[in-house]
Amino acid sequence: MFGFRVTASKKLKDEAEKPFWISFADLMTALMVMFLLVMSVALLAVTKTVSEEQRLADVRREAIEKLLSQIETAAQHDPQFNGIHVNRDRQTIDFGDRARFDTASHQLTETQAQLLRAFIPQVLAIANNDFGKDWLKRIVVEGFADKRGSYLFNLNLSLQRSQRVLCVLLAKPEPGETELTPAQREDIRQLFLVGGYSSNSQKDTLEESRRIELRLEFRGIKEAARQPTTAAEEKLGECAL
Repeated sequence: MFGFRVTASKKLKDEAEKPFWISFADLMTALMVMFLLVMSVALLAVTKTVSEEQRLADVRREAIEKLLSQIETAAQHDPQFNGIHVNRDRQTIDFGDRARFDTASHQLTETQAQLLRAFIPQVLAIANNDFGKDWLKRIVVEGFADKRGSYLFNLNLSLQRSQRVLCVLLAKPEPGETELTPAQREDIRQLFLVGGYSSNSQKDTLEESRRIELRLEFRGIKEAARQPTTAAEEKLGECAL
């Protein structure tokens, strides 16, 4: 009798424990399955996000390349624009020998001024096409000086050379020139910025260093597109140089 009771007690104990261990194992299996499902969903979401960002980055890069190609075509299409070069790596428009400054001077000749007033409308037209409106953020007019003179003198001179470009663009046209429309003048006011660069980015010669460039800035993927040009709220005034 005693032995029977011991055996029965042990049997009952085993049967009581077995369901517990089976439930625990099932619980761990379920947790593992849930973990794998969550990780799979997370990986898919990350992959989808990366793929979308890569797609937008490709769209942006292609649009910028097309914009630069359009400006390059505009410069090459008309013989009067010979010498204007588009630097794709730096995303700049370099006027080369067509817009050089004399030593310690920020003045442009009338021929140089007429060239700028003739070419900039081409740039504005491209800035207002579909690619330009979607991706072009601003155009920075950069003036440069050669390595002669002090840093602060050249910095101020570079800034004045940049300002001079806007002065000649918005100046009253000479006889025979096509006058900028009010919309084009407002585009220049809202789209163009001035920057000075002392003796940075030196060229091979002093003459080549005394130059101006237009640097194109494009919006980032997550930045809002440029707003359409609105009517001027203030007078353009006269050049202060």
